[in-house]
Amino acid sequence: MAARRLLIKVSGEALGGAAGFGIDPAVLDRIAAAVVAVRAAGAQVALVLGGGNLCRGAELAAAGVDRITGDHMGMLATVMNALALRDALRAKGATAEVFAAHAIATVAEGYTVDKARGLMAAGGIALLAGGTGNPLFTTDTAACLRGIEIGADLVVKATKVDGVYSADPMTDPAATRFDTLTYAEAIDKRLGVMDLTALALCREHAMPVVVCDMAEPGALTKAARGVKVGTWISEEARRWPTS
Repeated sequence: MAARRLLIKVSGEALGGAAGFGIDPAVLDRIAAAVVAVRAAGAQVALVLGGGNLCRGAELAAAGVDRITGDHMGMLATVMNALALRDALRAKGATAEVFAAHAIATVAEGYTVDKARGLMAAGGIALLAGGTGNPLFTTDTAACLRGIEIGADLVVKATKVDGVYSADPMTDPAATRFDTLTYAEAIDKRLGVMDLTALALCREHAMPVVVCDMAEPGALTKAARGVKVGTWISEEARRWPTS
């Protein structure tokens, strides 16, 4: 495996399926199967989930909800998604636990680096919920932060698109997909890969990022093996590890 330890970021919208909201049982099952396959291939796995399928901060703000309150609600939404995926993973025979940025009695243990690393080293899958535990930070930033903390070799951002494009491919038929990018290119071109805080963290700690389509068969395992899939982002993004 090119990536011995993997941090996978799954967007809330991906869990929502075609509708983009709620939790689609078929999608949940497919994601669980893909994660179990990565673990079976030999990689240690942790996940950070978004919460946009259950709680959208911008819409709440428009309705008069305070931004900080909205962010706290979003953190709780990520815990709900993590609980659902945990049970889907367990249904497939995997050992999986949810660790939340703030412990929730009878629901989820509090996150520590040692707990997450220990579970992964024992063959389990760690679901790291609650974002960073602070408002005003995105779950992309949480994913990069947790990836650095647990000593991941790669952060995979699993989305509903097959990589990073020059423009929105849904609205611009001339949009082109990048096979590779440097951190600087991703930032300077304002491609919307991740927020600037997340990209800056990865750049500072030399953490490569892969953006790929969660629905593509074998995409997560390919990324862990260093096989070309989606878009690879690193300091010197000139080729995939196995290309």
